[in-house]
Amino acid sequence: MRRVDNNAGFTLIELLVVVGIIAILAALATPNLLRARLVANESSAISSMRAINSAQSAYASTCAQSGYAVTIDDLAKAPAGSSVAFISPDLSTNNVLKSGYLVNLAAGSSSSVVTVSANTCNLAANSAVSSYFAEAHPTAPGVSGVRSFGTDQRATIFQDPAGATFTAATVASATQPVQ
Repeated sequence: MRRVDNNAGFTLIELLVVVGIIAILAALATPNLLRARLVANESSAISSMRAINSAQSAYASTCAQSGYAVTIDDLAKAPAGSSVAFISPDLSTNNVLKSGYLVNLAAGSSSSVVTVSANTCNLAANSAVSSYFAEAHPTAPGVSGVRSFGTDQRATIFQDPAGATFTAATVASATQPVQ
C-alpha cells in the first residue's frame, strides 16, 4: 500500500499567530468603535432637538396662532385636512427612546396659554402655550451618550457636558450652546 502525505494546510502555530493578530486588531479598534457610537448617538439627539424646533415653528405659524405645543404628541397630530404631522413618526410621543437618548417636550417655566386646544388646527390634546422647552438625555450616561441637550423657543440648542437632565429653568438659564 502506498502512503499519501498531504502537507497542504496550516500548522497549529500559524493559526495561533493569525488568531493573536486578529485579537490585537480587535482590541485596538473597540474603543474607537464605542466612541463613534457615542458621537452618533449625540448627533441623533442634536438632530431631534432641531426637529422639535422646526416642528414648533411650523406649529406656531400655521396651527396655534403663535403658540407652541406642550408635548411631542401634539406635534405628531396632523392638522385638519392633511395627513402629514408636524414632526416625524420616530418622535411621536414624549419620553421616546431614540438612539440611546430619551427625548421630551414640555411647557416653558413662565408659559401661559395662547390658544386653547379646541382652536388649534389639529385639535391638540393640550392648549398652545407661549413658551416650551425640549430636552434629550442619555439613558445610560457614559454608555449611550455623555452630554445632554436642551432647547426652547429661542431655537438655540444647549448642552450639559455632565449629562444631567435639562429642566425648563436650566434651559432658560443655559449658556453653553452646542458648537
